[in-house]
Amino acid sequence: MGVKDVFLSWPVVRQLTGEDPLGRGAAAQSGRTAALQPRTATADRVVQSVCPYCAVGCGQKVFVKDEKVVQIEGDPDSPVSRGRLCPKGSASEQLVNSPKRLTTVKYRAPFATEFQDIPLDRAMEMVADRMKESRDRTWQDVDGQGRKVRRTLGFASLGGATLDNEENYLIKKLFMALGAIQVENQARI
Repeated sequence: MGVKDVFLSWPVVRQLTGEDPLGRGAAAQSGRTAALQPRTATADRVVQSVCPYCAVGCGQKVFVKDEKVVQIEGDPDSPVSRGRLCPKGSASEQLVNSPKRLTTVKYRAPFATEFQDIPLDRAMEMVADRMKESRDRTWQDVDGQGRKVRRTLGFASLGGATLDNEENYLIKKLFMALGAIQVENQARI
């Protein structure tokens, strides 16, 4: 590259001689910057989703390339958030792609000092067995005054604010059917 080429590549020269006299566009861009393109431009598809962090339900556009999430942005068509996301929602791509994300069930046996990976099916069976055992052990058909109560105080449910109304409804129905009376949601506390 000669001296003339170097001189002509200076932003101030490009600004004075080009179509960007204010120096706010192409005149101020380096060659590298001009060659950049957004991750969203190369996405194979865009999937509409909802932010997983709170109960607001902000709309998200999830950009997918080669079956991997490459970017998540606010959905301008969402009547809830109109394209805006809070800092947590804006960073939700990291929730999916973080190398520190746990993808297995970790279990620490009683008195053990280390966690071990167990299959999801086994973990679900363990939870179901423990709930049934607790329900059987703490079941009350009648209270101290002889009134029918048909309940258990052996377990409770505390739902998170990220659950939507339908999920909370189903959880409430499940735990009430099991006889639990301590069913609450984080949004009410």
